[in-house]
Amino acid sequence: MANRPSQDDLFAAVDELLAGEPELPPPAERARLREAAGITQARLAQVLRTSTQTVKNWENGRSEPRPPRREAYLRLLEGWAAKHPAEPATEPASETFTGPAPTTQRPALADEPADDMPPASASSPRPHRLASAASRPTEARRSTAASRRPARPTPAVPAADARFPNGPLAVLDGDGTAYCLGGVLLDCPATTIGQLVDWVLKESGIGQARLHRHGKDSDPLIVLTAAAAERFRLPERLEDRRGLRLAEDHPVVKQLAKTRWKLTQRGFGPWPRIYRPAEAGRRQCVQLAVLPWDALDTRAWGAAAELHPADLARVLGVFASRVLTPRGSTAVTGLELMTALRPPTRPVKDEASGEWVSGPNPGALVRPVDPAPPEAPQEHPVAQGWERGFLDEEAYQWVRDPRLLSDEECLMPWAVGIDINTAFLAAAARLTVGLSGPVHVTAPVFDKKIPGTWLADLSGVELDTRLPNPFTPSGLRPEGPGWYTTATLAYAEELGCEVRPLEAYLRQETGAYLDPWHDRLKDAYLTTTADMSIPVDKDTDPAAFLDAMALHKTYAAADDTRLDALRAALAELPPGRADLSDEDLAALVRRHRQGAMVLSAIKSTVKGGIGKLRERPQGRHYRDGERWPALERPTWRPDIRAAVIAKARVNMHRKMAKLAVLTGQYPLAVLSDCVVYASPGPSPLDFLPLGGDGTPVYGTFRVGANPGFCKVEGVQEMAWAVDLMEQGYNPARHIKGGDAVADEGE
Repeated sequence: MANRPSQDDLFAAVDELLAGEPELPPPAERARLREAAGITQARLAQVLRTSTQTVKNWENGRSEPRPPRREAYLRLLEGWAAKHPAEPATEPASETFTGPAPTTQRPALADEPADDMPPASASSPRPHRLASAASRPTEARRSTAASRRPARPTPAVPAADARFPNGPLAVLDGDGTAYCLGGVLLDCPATTIGQLVDWVLKESGIGQARLHRHGKDSDPLIVLTAAAAERFRLPERLEDRRGLRLAEDHPVVKQLAKTRWKLTQRGFGPWPRIYRPAEAGRRQCVQLAVLPWDALDTRAWGAAAELHPADLARVLGVFASRVLTPRGSTAVTGLELMTALRPPTRPVKDEASGEWVSGPNPGALVRPVDPAPPEAPQEHPVAQGWERGFLDEEAYQWVRDPRLLSDEECLMPWAVGIDINTAFLAAAARLTVGLSGPVHVTAPVFDKKIPGTWLADLSGVELDTRLPNPFTPSGLRPEGPGWYTTATLAYAEELGCEVRPLEAYLRQETGAYLDPWHDRLKDAYLTTTADMSIPVDKDTDPAAFLDAMALHKTYAAADDTRLDALRAALAELPPGRADLSDEDLAALVRRHRQGAMVLSAIKSTVKGGIGKLRERPQGRHYRDGERWPALERPTWRPDIRAAVIAKARVNMHRKMAKLAVLTGQYPLAVLSDCVVYASPGPSPLDFLPLGGDGTPVYGTFRVGANPGFCKVEGVQEMAWAVDLMEQGYNPARHIKGGDAVADEGE
């Protein structure tokens, strides 16, 4: 035949197939190389003639480049790798709540105990103990009650950074035992706070490497139990309940000053930070958390403060390794995570002197800027004398007029509340925000690509009153002109409204500032959810997800000393197994309870971090018009907070409107990220629509674990919901069985 290949041609083709296509480095390494070269994602996208989002997808593993860009991208990465080789480091085997599964065994399922979680007993092997240079002989540990039993720790794991072999934090008990992540125990000989700080910095090997090459390492965190607080002569409770700090003349504060240690402006409170000026470029700072002073807010951490120190070290350590070492409340941690991932400065070479100096970091918030008057809270200096209205972009608090309920709705047996997973986090994804200060513009042409605050009249837009109005947090129709974010006006255009702003305050320098923050928190949330044996894939069967969530909640809420009640509850669940031994059930209870604490803290970090962007003044001596300390940080940005909340509210309305068009169903009530519907059954699957292939309909509420997806918030009888509505109450606030608090990012 004319086209018959020769043997050499075939061998050459086979050799090429055996050699394979040159492999790209892993996604994380691609991002590291780009950052090492000082190139932004936008600049790389411009060079490769693609979009910034495509580059972002390459760097987080969501997609891979295709020819011809693949070859060009590979060549670029190889060149960067030659210039910026990676530092040798041992990747840690991260500790999870399921523990590392041996390769010869299948992973533990949700209804089976994890290998590393049996109850502690006298015969349990001791964790690996590392003695400090000044350690004392090991003494017998005190016995603990069943509710304080630690799970058996896993062996110590290699640290990712040789400077911090013992992880990011330790929980210190009264006998001097410091419990670290991975089951490591350290002996701390310190008897004063000053000695403790010295030991932490010089001997403990505790800390966390920076998250960005231009950032700073996290300070080591030492959590003091009640017994440890007593050991260091700290009072059982803070007498100053308003200031939440020790008095300046307290012996502990005086002793620190005597040994030349300093306290930050927060003083010695539940989260004191103790430091000395840096030496040779090295920080000398230790963060403490005092448990008996309520350092761990139960609204964020649940009952974590009541755990055995070993279990608490695991909970806090997993959070630290996936999010950030806690630096105060979850709100403080959420805000500082933004800065840790996008530091405001980077070293740049001064062309005139040839010296390296500090310069702005592209894409970051680099300096404090005052908001526009309508963006500011009314006590802000720029708002004094302003009488032309303020931005009111908050989360929904709306109840439908009960007179608009149909007979068919009232006869439904159930009211089902669905909760949007981390709604603010979903809204932060790919959100373009202003990086610079506001510029006033008169009679601007609306552009949905420009972040800003716009004055427009949306009162004439006719919408179905069975849905909350998308332009106001009350869900009521706006009256006259008002100030709106870009997201709200863009949605008004989407609904067919002709938007003609009267004036605006716009930002010329823009960027997706929150993207790294979103990515890290999303990964932390999904990884921890998966640890609870809850499926996290976007295409997971909704029924399987809801069953796994119900099982997780059952275990997490159970009392490991009342296992008969747990067995009765498990018998009612499809995937539940009531035939496990007491030891196995108790282990599962502890595993899910601790995982629920981490998930709660992650969600609080999201909401609190967004709220901290508009931190209000504190203290009884404050007067309107005065500046307060938060205004002096680059991350005090009420406009960014408003943009996130507005987008979250718009996202929810878009789904409610789509559901109404497809099924004729309208919400009964909305509170922040919870929406309540009348339903023929007690599950969201009883009223959410499915396509012809049985999959969820795009654009409506989807059941699942991912941010922006939904899960069950609570179920009550429909008559209960109607009764509340007629009394003027919001069923979404009480659907879970308690009194919910609106998550407005405060």
